[in-house]
Amino acid sequence: MPQYPTRFAVAPSGFKESLSAPEAARAIAAGIHRVVPDAEVDLIPLVDGGEGTAEALAEAAGGRLLHRTATGPVGAPVPTHFALLPDSTAVVEMAAVAGLALVPRTARDPGRTTTRGVGELITAALDAGATRVLVGCGDSGTSDGGAGALQALGARLLDAEGRELGPGGVELSRLARIDTAGLDPRLTRAGIKVACNPYNVLCGERGVARVFGPQKGASPERVEQLAAGLERWAEVLARDVAPGRCRLADLRLDAGTGASGGLGAGLAALGAELRPRFEVLLGRLDLDVRLARADLVVTAEGALDAQTPRGKVPAEVARRAKLSGRPVLALAGTLGEGHGQVPGVDACSGILPAPVGLAEALGRGAEFLTDATERALRMVLLGARLGPVAAAAAVVQTAGTQRPSTVR
Repeated sequence: MPQYPTRFAVAPSGFKESLSAPEAARAIAAGIHRVVPDAEVDLIPLVDGGEGTAEALAEAAGGRLLHRTATGPVGAPVPTHFALLPDSTAVVEMAAVAGLALVPRTARDPGRTTTRGVGELITAALDAGATRVLVGCGDSGTSDGGAGALQALGARLLDAEGRELGPGGVELSRLARIDTAGLDPRLTRAGIKVACNPYNVLCGERGVARVFGPQKGASPERVEQLAAGLERWAEVLARDVAPGRCRLADLRLDAGTGASGGLGAGLAALGAELRPRFEVLLGRLDLDVRLARADLVVTAEGALDAQTPRGKVPAEVARRAKLSGRPVLALAGTLGEGHGQVPGVDACSGILPAPVGLAEALGRGAEFLTDATERALRMVLLGARLGPVAAAAAVVQTAGTQRPSTVR
């Protein structure tokens, strides 16, 4: 490594409800160029199946975005899109039609939100000629187990009196049977893959309702209602839909079944293959080679904490960077418990210069990220000038005490 880094790989995730991954990458690059004006900066905005996935893969593969209107998470129509790649693969990004950002703050009740729009986009993709469908999971505002998506694809969810269930996970406790006679026949021919976080499971103490329900606005009482509903959903899916279709042994606890509020389980019952998201998504970006060229790798995400090693972008970037011995700096909106124990991250820094309210943090995310990059990189350069021993002390965590209401 030279006296100071001149080649940078900038590989951030997005900051939820504040910055897309490309916006975060550009903000970091601006901070780098303040300190090293002639730096070579390779921008590698990363997606994890959530916001920006369809656009990023379309750009990487030379595909195109197709715009549609579909049912949003609270039931109203929303403008949305999917990507169609040159190999006839459609990329359906669930966040673009059922994401948390599409749920007004006054309506954040995951017991009532629906994935119906995801099923509508899958249908639209098949109508557009797609022969394979890749569903990106992440940043969801739902917890209906994929029930809405199955309804849009032609399944009928019925209670004991034969009446169809309404939208939302809170309805699933009333589910008696699923009528699959009306399912789109093209689903049996289309190869559907779901890019998901394999750590997320549908049911149990680490089930999706209990882990993510509160983040989506669920009260403790609602969390338990959702958990019970998803237990019933798994039972009826396994009996009425999965036979002859599903690749999984256990829709309750197999890896990825809890993806996007349980959408993983619903699609898996139809025969979709659940795959670790980074295995599916990052192969198209030549990431390992690009990280190996850098003197310093910079990654970022809304929060760095004990959950980061469980399938988050900074942990995956750090793991891959260490394959070629590259140092890694991570920037985050918040530094939570366990932020200093992310394998492969050599130094981390929070981006806020002082405690601020959530609205301000979200609105000024790019500014804060650029400034934080500049501050952190100046410390890196100071360490490089002081020498190898002092460098270890100079590259430090520079903002370890911040309020949790920050850029995510």
